[in-house]
Amino acid sequence: MSDRTIFGRAFVGGELREGTLIRIDDGRITDIRDAAHPPPGSEAFDGVIVPGFIDVHVHGGNGADFMDATDDAVARVRRFHATEGTTAMAATTLSASRQDLHDAVTTIARAPQLNDGADICGIHLEGPYISSARAGAQDVASIRPAEIHELAALLAEGPSLRWMMTVAPEIEGARALIEHFRDRILFSIGHTSADYADCVAALTWGASHFTHLFNAMTGLGHRKPGAVGAAMTSVDATVELIADGIHVHPAVLRIAALAMPHRIALITDAVRACGMPDGNYKLYEHDITVADGAARLADGTLAGSVLTMRCAVQNMVELAGLPLDLVLPLATEVPARILNVANRKGKLAPGFDADIVVLTDRFEIAATYLRGARL
Repeated sequence: MSDRTIFGRAFVGGELREGTLIRIDDGRITDIRDAAHPPPGSEAFDGVIVPGFIDVHVHGGNGADFMDATDDAVARVRRFHATEGTTAMAATTLSASRQDLHDAVTTIARAPQLNDGADICGIHLEGPYISSARAGAQDVASIRPAEIHELAALLAEGPSLRWMMTVAPEIEGARALIEHFRDRILFSIGHTSADYADCVAALTWGASHFTHLFNAMTGLGHRKPGAVGAAMTSVDATVELIADGIHVHPAVLRIAALAMPHRIALITDAVRACGMPDGNYKLYEHDITVADGAARLADGTLAGSVLTMRCAVQNMVELAGLPLDLVLPLATEVPARILNVANRKGKLAPGFDADIVVLTDRFEIAATYLRGARL
């Protein structure tokens, strides 16, 4: 899409600016300037114009899951989350059999990426090299020791993508795996029983991220700081937060955001039930039930979420009581850094992809632009 302009209040340069005119040409932002009034032919909005959201941990939505390993499922997830403001993502898999994981990765890497949904910038392997004791809703039968050859074969299917992998540092082979691939994969500590010292050690091996902080890991105690303590005392490790008000209490969301505002990426951890009615669904080999805004196994264990990035931003403002200008980078700039696309996504700036979302005052989506084309 070429030569269009949009006008309104916008989040530019870390602040909310009134009367902002954004010019788009050939899928990129070419100019941003102050203007007293929208020029003829421009699209003027109330609410706020923000960078498109970036989700580094999303499994599915609208009845589809990346583990379905079909082009249709990939397309449905991309399109659905784009309608909720996500313009880029890391397609996320689960602990699964070797064949099922290979099929999912191959499909994600080769699926057509038309300009009708969120851009898949990376693949996030959440397992299978995790702790059985902290499996959460993952398939315990599919959890296994770290294996360099298996991971190398998966990487070969998507050489141009950013790769992330959630690993429990205490499992067999974890250190060798991290040290071997540390220059190729962003390793994330998660689904782990590791204590503080183990997690700090894993950071020295090459891990640099924590999967859904506070969930499926050792917690922060005043004598046992755990995985959470290792994340919070790190200087540069990034972390994920599921801001649905269920996985993490709003007060803790606020504490975390104020403690490390430049290192948090809001995520959805959304499953296929996201965007669907309450009821029963599949999460790989598990049956899950969605009710009252939560997805759970039969025993009550949380099983991903039905959260969208739009609602995550809203919850950080309305439940955690944080200002919008602090929250927006957690859904845009930080995840862009994590996915190695911070030179072209995550900000409203000249030269950046025209991935733009317009939010109403009630945090509804007024418009979404994917590389300049309005969805």
